[in-house]
Amino acid sequence: MPNLISRMESVQSPIIPVIGELIRNTPGTISLGQGVVSYSPPPEAIACLSQFFAEDSNNLYKQVEGIPQLLTAIKAKLSSFNAIEINQDNCIVVTAGSNMAYVNTVLAITSPGDEIILNTPYYFNHEMAIRMAGCHPVLVETDENYQLNLNAIASAITTKTRAIVTISPNNPTGTVYSQTSLQAVNQICREKNIYHISDEAYEYFTYDNIKHTSPASFPYSRKHTISLFSLSKAYGFASWRIGYMVIPADLLVSIKKVQDTILICPPVICQYAALGALQAKPDYLKHNLHTLSQVRQSALESLQELKDICTIAPANGAFYFFLKVDTDIDTFTVAERLIKEYQVAVIPGTTFGMHQGCYLRVAYGALQQDTAKTGINRLIKGLKSII
Repeated sequence: MPNLISRMESVQSPIIPVIGELIRNTPGTISLGQGVVSYSPPPEAIACLSQFFAEDSNNLYKQVEGIPQLLTAIKAKLSSFNAIEINQDNCIVVTAGSNMAYVNTVLAITSPGDEIILNTPYYFNHEMAIRMAGCHPVLVETDENYQLNLNAIASAITTKTRAIVTISPNNPTGTVYSQTSLQAVNQICREKNIYHISDEAYEYFTYDNIKHTSPASFPYSRKHTISLFSLSKAYGFASWRIGYMVIPADLLVSIKKVQDTILICPPVICQYAALGALQAKPDYLKHNLHTLSQVRQSALESLQELKDICTIAPANGAFYFFLKVDTDIDTFTVAERLIKEYQVAVIPGTTFGMHQGCYLRVAYGALQQDTAKTGINRLIKGLKSII
C-alpha cells in the first residue's frame, strides 16, 4: 500500500491514555489528572432505569434528537437554571456527551479550510475536532489570569471565521468568565455573523459566590449561540455519555444529519438515567458541591507552598488549577518524573496548547479530601525537588 496521509496526521494524540499508562506502570500513584468527580449518580437516575426496561419498544431506535420526556425535562432545567427559554428560534438536541455536541457543531457549521477561534489554554478535544474536520484553529492568548482578551479575539476574526469558542467555567484553568466578557464575545459574534459556541459542561461548579452565566440567555442571542451541556460532571455520569446542546433552529437539520450518521440516536437507556438525574433532590448537588468546595479549599491552601516556583491563577470554577511552573525543564519530563519518582499524576500543559513555558493542570474532583491532600503534598514535594 502507498503511504497515504490522512487528515488525522495533524491531530494531536490524546494525552490522558499516555498518562494513564504511566500511572498503571507506577502502582500507588495518585492521579490529579483526569477530570471526573468522585461521587456516583443520584438514586433517582438508577430508579428511572426501571421505566426503560418496562417499555418493550425501548430496544428500538428512538428520535435522533432525544426522547420527548427528556427534552421536556431539559427545557424546564434550562429555564430555571440557565434563564434560557426554548421557542421557535432555538431547540434542544440530546447527545452522547458534550464532546459529541461539539463535534456535531463543528461539522454542521464549517467547510474544510474554515477557522474557529479558541482561547488558550484550550480544551484539547476542541482543537482536535477542528483539525479532524479539515478546519483551522485560530489561537488567541488569554491574560495572566486566563481571562478573555476581547481586543485580541476581535482582531483574530477573518472572512474564514465561523465561530468563537468560550468555556466557562473553564477546562483546564478553572477560570469563570464574567457576564460582561461573555456578553462582549456574544455581541462580536452577532455583529460579525458568526457563531458563539459556549461550552458549559462545568456550569454547576462555581465557588466564592461566583455565578455561572449562559450566553444563550442574553437578549438577541438565540440565532447565533450554540450552548453545550453535560451530565458527566455534575451527576457522576462520565461513562454514561449523555449531554445536550441548545442550537439555533435553522441548524437542526444539519445537526441531525451528523448525529444520525455517527450515532443514530443517543443511548436510550442513558437518556432514561438522565431523566431521573434531572429529577434528583436539590440536596444531591448541594451536598456534593459543598464537599468538593472543601477539597478545593484544602488544595488551594496547600498549593501556596509553591508560590515561589509556581504562579497559581484564580480558579473559581470547575475542579482544576492550572499551574505555571518557573522552570526550563520540558513539561512532559516534569509530569513523567512526578509519576515515576513521586507517585502523583498531573496533565502537561502542552496538550492544552501551552508550548512556551511549563504548565500543569491539577484536577481534584475525582478524589476524597484525604486522598487529594496526600496527592497535593506529593506534588508539592516533587516540584520542589525537580525544580
